[in-house]
Amino acid sequence: MKLELFNTEANKIWRRLATDHAPDLLQVELDIYKKLLNFFQVGDYYYYIFNFKTLGFDLVSKEIETVLGYRPSEVTIEFIMDKMHPDDRPWFLSFENRMAEFLAQVPAEKLMKYKTRYDYRLKKKNGDYMRVLHQAAVVQTDHNGSIIRTMGVHTDITHLKKEGRPVMSCIGMDGEPSYLDIDVKNTFIESKEVLTRREKQVLILLIEGKLSKEIGAILNISKQTVDTHRKNMLHKNNITNTGELIGKAIKQGWV
Repeated sequence: MKLELFNTEANKIWRRLATDHAPDLLQVELDIYKKLLNFFQVGDYYYYIFNFKTLGFDLVSKEIETVLGYRPSEVTIEFIMDKMHPDDRPWFLSFENRMAEFLAQVPAEKLMKYKTRYDYRLKKKNGDYMRVLHQAAVVQTDHNGSIIRTMGVHTDITHLKKEGRPVMSCIGMDGEPSYLDIDVKNTFIESKEVLTRREKQVLILLIEGKLSKEIGAILNISKQTVDTHRKNMLHKNNITNTGELIGKAIKQGWV
């Protein structure tokens, strides 16, 4: 996704949650530090405060220089969005849109009892991409329940997840329920269907370890038809074997 379109769509989503009144940051410092304890992850991380009125950062912690290589003073929301992997930008928008829909249904008094969690890739100063676990929670609202500021933490999880499409969860705190691996509508993701419906059915069963004969019995088609689907999937994706096909399918999120 092109950066200009990405920025425009992101701003639209955030303005839906914004308030016109944003008290001084010092008023929420205590809540911020309490939230940090709930966010903490083993591994390198940095945190920030996002202001929904200015659509920018009020604070970026000094740890970002260790994690990504950038100085806090040079980091803006546009800077971070520019460093996001182009293939992950549509997912980011879809997650933020789903988060906005979710928070709109949460009672005002419970807004600060949820944190949103998902992952995407950011480019480090050395040019390498790092997969970060993005966690964000509301730390300040106004008297109408509109969001003023959120706190976010980015943790390096490259060593835990090298491939695969991003996933999203909403984690309840203080006894609230959690919603894991939320089914997110790919609202901002360009349609790039590379497999037919039947091919996806065959592929899912291949991933489960089924043989062609077993797949045929499950789908009520012949083994020869299954083998034809397998060959077609290999050919259209320029892949030589089933192992590569399964690996690419998981990495690209085809199924």
